[in-house]
Amino acid sequence: MTKVVVIGGGWAGCAASLTAKKAGAEVTLIEKTDMLVGLGNVGGIMRNNGRFTAAEENIHLGADELFKITDESSRHKNIEFPGHKHASLYDVTKVEPEVRKLLIQKGINVMLETRAVDVMMEDRKIKGIVLADERIIEGDVFIETTGSTGPMGNCLKYGNGCAMCILRCPSFGPRISISMRAGVEDILGQRGDESYGAFSGSCKLNKDSLSKEIREKLDKEGVVILPIPPEDIRPEKLNLKVCQQYSLKEFAENIVLLDTGHAKLMTPFYPLEKLRKIKGLEYARYEDPYSGGKGNSVRYLSIAPRNNALKVNGIDNLLCAGEKSGLFVGHTEAISTGSLAGHNSIRLNLGMTLLELPRSLAIGDIIAYANEEIKTKDGLKKRYTFAGSGFFDRMKLMGTYTTDTEEVKRKIQRIDLLNIYNERLV
Repeated sequence: MTKVVVIGGGWAGCAASLTAKKAGAEVTLIEKTDMLVGLGNVGGIMRNNGRFTAAEENIHLGADELFKITDESSRHKNIEFPGHKHASLYDVTKVEPEVRKLLIQKGINVMLETRAVDVMMEDRKIKGIVLADERIIEGDVFIETTGSTGPMGNCLKYGNGCAMCILRCPSFGPRISISMRAGVEDILGQRGDESYGAFSGSCKLNKDSLSKEIREKLDKEGVVILPIPPEDIRPEKLNLKVCQQYSLKEFAENIVLLDTGHAKLMTPFYPLEKLRKIKGLEYARYEDPYSGGKGNSVRYLSIAPRNNALKVNGIDNLLCAGEKSGLFVGHTEAISTGSLAGHNSIRLNLGMTLLELPRSLAIGDIIAYANEEIKTKDGLKKRYTFAGSGFFDRMKLMGTYTTDTEEVKRKIQRIDLLNIYNERLV
């Protein structure tokens, strides 16, 4: 049986594990923290704008399980906030246990608190992953989904220091780039001023620390918008954030809160003293990152060069997904790339032609388009997401955006890829 080792248990790693298992692999998933889904533990936005289309494409390709969990865990569906329509907000306190239960039920070997530190190589192939405790996890094919955030030194060098985010590097150790350890140089994303990295785009406030009126409105409507005092408006702050799809003036001039179990604050960081000047936020307290008044995690500092089938260039048996595979933003984007990488892991081991999703699909187009753009100077400064940041406009222009689920299904049937991820290859 093909042994597939997935390094990194965020959304991309979980998705890759599932499709590799369905294709017939024996799958081991390594995650350095004590929780799966990574930034999904503080994210929560699904199906907004073009992500609706991409979610349906994944479902009809055969990667439906994770979307079923987020849909069933949604506190609010079909809501609108500035620049975004038909969004779902899942409860970040409920999703991770459900994903963990699913992976274990599927027979995936989930290894938590297991940090990779190096690789064991033989020519152009990885033979095994070296762990912090010196154990070696051997495999036939490896999928890197380690993300692009951390270690702490990067948040200090390119940000405002460790903000004590959900990834908890001080407790669980730094992220290691597997592709770099295997001898492939990483690509670094840039900001508009050509400095490296970008701040995570949102924080979490303890909902109980907000006023009764705000809590009740969040529970009922899912969205609360509060004007920022004129003297505190800083439009230039929008340039810092990774989530360029939210870089609209409404997010500079207002506090935008979304109900994802906690109160999701749509800004990279906001000084607590200024936050508490706003009516209803007098007792506000950050849940993630704990230093959300000062900074946030810095991302996009470790992207692997790859082809459109998500195989890493220069390494014969390594694929990548999630932020490791490009300047992608969002859970749907991570699940999309992870699902393709997991399926292709078996194809790679069998010597089959790797699956490249056609550009008539939003998923296929974003994978190919981001790969083209990352090779240009301006492309390194962009972020690629179905929800906005230029790519959503491209979806509408190319005709790939739709909220008609039957239309998506018919399109995938026409290209003979319906339920492709459910096919057992070995």
